[in-house]
Amino acid sequence: MRHLIHINDLDNKEIEKILDTAKQYKQGIIHKSLENKKIITAFFENSTRTLSSFEIAGKNLGASIIRLDVAKSSTSKGETLRDTAANLNAMQPNAIIIRHSDAGSGYFLIPKVSCPIINGGDGAHSHPTQALLDLMTLLEHFGTLANKTIGIIGDIKNSRVANSNIALLPRFGAKLLLIAPPHFMPPINLPKTHNLREAIKQCDAIISLRTQTERHSRQVYGSLQDYASDFCITSDLLQQHQTIILHPGPVHRNIDISDSVLEDARCKVLQQVENGVFVRMAVLDFLINARS
Repeated sequence: MRHLIHINDLDNKEIEKILDTAKQYKQGIIHKSLENKKIITAFFENSTRTLSSFEIAGKNLGASIIRLDVAKSSTSKGETLRDTAANLNAMQPNAIIIRHSDAGSGYFLIPKVSCPIINGGDGAHSHPTQALLDLMTLLEHFGTLANKTIGIIGDIKNSRVANSNIALLPRFGAKLLLIAPPHFMPPINLPKTHNLREAIKQCDAIISLRTQTERHSRQVYGSLQDYASDFCITSDLLQQHQTIILHPGPVHRNIDISDSVLEDARCKVLQQVENGVFVRMAVLDFLINARS
């Protein structure tokens, strides 16, 4: 039984196979490989892109999607996450997709289920399908990540997206540069800078991150505007550089990325969203149909 909790649950050949399948889907070559399959989405944190993307992905392949209404579920009555998983598993789904505020929550479900568990984001730990769609978007633009420098900017310390990209992108040849104020910088042995203007000159792509205010124990900036004055990607900073801009969303406009940059052709945010559907289709097919 295969699960996807962390990006390292997949080796490079498996990732290449998933991305090749996603490319075929994007070209319109789609088979209803999940017809008569049932997928449960259990999102204990708010989501727009990831939840909708997974649900559309499953439906595109012919699956039935059952969304757990967390606010009305028995977890609100004190049921444990493991018991919730066991009860959902008794309904014989073919996969369960979970998002939860607790890091590593997907691992707790594995002993209670007989179907793949797919992590749609767990605390500040991991978001594997986001990293896969980021990789697809970068490869579409560059062809290869060999000798490409990818900057990751923002609240890196609290970001599951950053963690997954830090684990994944170097496996495909990318060099990483972390760009953040000291209190958002993780204790990790990678090149670091606090100077966005200089970093843009070095980077072929930048992945901007939302400030994870819900994960801060205290306010670390006087205001988000103070943060933006140092770390918002603006047209003035981007100038004529060919650096492309990614963001997992939701974007804090004029805090993470300025309005003008969001409208710039170098901004690939909507391409990421589009690719997310195809990547998640490929992940669902790979795990549910046990292709390896």
